[in-house]
Amino acid sequence: MADLPIKCPVAPLEFAFLADWYFRRRGIRDRVELLYATPLDGAFTKLVAAEVLSGLLMKKGIALMTEFTLGEVDGAGGRLVSYDEREVSFDLAVVVPLHGGAAYIGRSPGLGDELSFVPVDPHSLQLPGRPEVFAIGDAAGLPVSKAGSVAHFEGEVLVHSLGRFLAGKPLDATYDGHTTCFVETGFHKALLIDFNYDTEPLPGHFPAAAGLPLLKESHAAHLGKLAFEWLYWHSLLPGRELPGIGSPMPERGKHRTHG
Repeated sequence: MADLPIKCPVAPLEFAFLADWYFRRRGIRDRVELLYATPLDGAFTKLVAAEVLSGLLMKKGIALMTEFTLGEVDGAGGRLVSYDEREVSFDLAVVVPLHGGAAYIGRSPGLGDELSFVPVDPHSLQLPGRPEVFAIGDAAGLPVSKAGSVAHFEGEVLVHSLGRFLAGKPLDATYDGHTTCFVETGFHKALLIDFNYDTEPLPGHFPAAAGLPLLKESHAAHLGKLAFEWLYWHSLLPGRELPGIGSPMPERGKHRTHG
């Protein structure tokens, strides 16, 4: 991961886990060294999840290099060089570049920040000083990923807020940073995390006590991710609500003590 932000911080981790699985299926894992380099000080942006994901990397024999912000790619020499002049040699480098917003946002005075994202209020999704402007998903400059779940939860708040704004009423809905991510870990397993601005990913189950396991590799989470493809096309896109899963992060099923 060259630098932040990127649209989905778990995607490069999934690539590393699936590469491990691929080389094991080929029977050549003992001949391959895998290294995950990140500008973060851990495997993920949230401490509790970072500990779990770091443990998975270690368990699978994938080396982790933290605080590595890419400064140079020396293709001919097979080297990645960080801004603090640390080097990583490679035979194959898979580099995720710094992400930015749409070019037209950058060309529109007062609309975007230095990376061409719209710096909306993190709770109202409204641009300060420009009450007629709202942004969600890939366009929004918020301290959350650009994952599909995020855009969906933001969308619920946005639809309600737009109705009140057009009716001349004060906004009364807020987005809490709710994010749900399935992390594919290989071997037909996945790890599910659910968190918001203020709450770390917690162990337990989602969306309630009888739901999918959280912060734990499981076949059930992998099946949940596969099932979500059908839900996406046949429920979310047509505008149907998912029972029990709304914009606010659910507390049911979660354990506040992480051990």
